[in-house]
Amino acid sequence: MKTTQICFLQNSNTPIEYPAAAVTLIAIPVFNEFRYVNDVLNAVHKYSNNILVIDDGSTDGTSEILKKHIYLKTISHRTNIGYGQSLIDAFSFAHYHKFDWLITIDCDHQHEPSYIPNFYSEIEKKDADIISGSRYLRKMDLDSVQPPPDRVAINSKITGILNQHLTLGLTDSFCGFKAHRVIAISKLNLTEKGYGFPLQLWIRAGRADLKIREIPVPLIYHDPQKNFRGTLEDPKIRFDYYIRIIQQELGHNADKNVTGTDCT
Repeated sequence: MKTTQICFLQNSNTPIEYPAAAVTLIAIPVFNEFRYVNDVLNAVHKYSNNILVIDDGSTDGTSEILKKHIYLKTISHRTNIGYGQSLIDAFSFAHYHKFDWLITIDCDHQHEPSYIPNFYSEIEKKDADIISGSRYLRKMDLDSVQPPPDRVAINSKITGILNQHLTLGLTDSFCGFKAHRVIAISKLNLTEKGYGFPLQLWIRAGRADLKIREIPVPLIYHDPQKNFRGTLEDPKIRFDYYIRIIQQELGHNADKNVTGTDCT
């Protein structure tokens, strides 16, 4: 997998050496997360010294905060490219530096860092290629703020469509809190740069017969005003974008008529 428009902010001219036991890397994609990034990094650092942040063209001061955390490895996009590209760059980094596993966690306080050890425990079972957090596998809310209904509805419909075509047995197709076996993911040739990245991942992983499991993680939503940027703010446009990715990956039309809440 190739990276695009990136530069290493630290150790740019020196090979990175990790101890032999450091087989798991934690990657955090960020874009304009000034409000949260410091607290999230401090929390994640409790569970790992091997942390990669992919700064996707932040302009709000996030980049300056990252420089203060000297233990980080940081990839910087000169401009905002997209959530998917940030993850593609993380996989490339993990593969190049010979990590066995990559755990991805978002930086907006919607993922609870204290659950990272749960992923470590699941990795030790050696029975999966992707261990995906699910906010709907078991009710365990840590926050009273509910996510926007359109997000829940779209997640439900898209998850149903994926299960219908690939029998993945998913309950949450959009949770970014995951552990990935690096050698397995590196063979998928992932290319989707935007928010639809998880859909390409699921379809290519399913077709490659990767072993996929879900584990419960909390449903946390602090900011009901935080939404997608640009035209993806419109739930219908966002849903149609996801459907286009699914159809492109499947090579045929995907049925939208899956039981679930209306997302228009």
